[in-house]
Amino acid sequence: MPEKSQRFLRLADVQRLVPYSRSTIYLKISRGEFPSPFDLGARAVAWLESDIDEWIAARIANKRAMVAK
Repeated sequence: MPEKSQRFLRLADVQRLVPYSRSTIYLKISRGEFPSPFDLGARAVAWLESDIDEWIAARIANKRAMVAK
């Protein structure tokens, strides 16, 4: 099993991986539908790369499960 990445991603990095705007990302966070960022300091947050990778993998698995039905 590959080791999980402990790298932090800033919002622009997350948006390159996930096709959502900033406002949609924060809306999904508030609904519990997207990983929450970590506070890095005053006015700075970042997401753990492994959290984003897991979220993407779960979306793929859900879609495949629905298609297989």
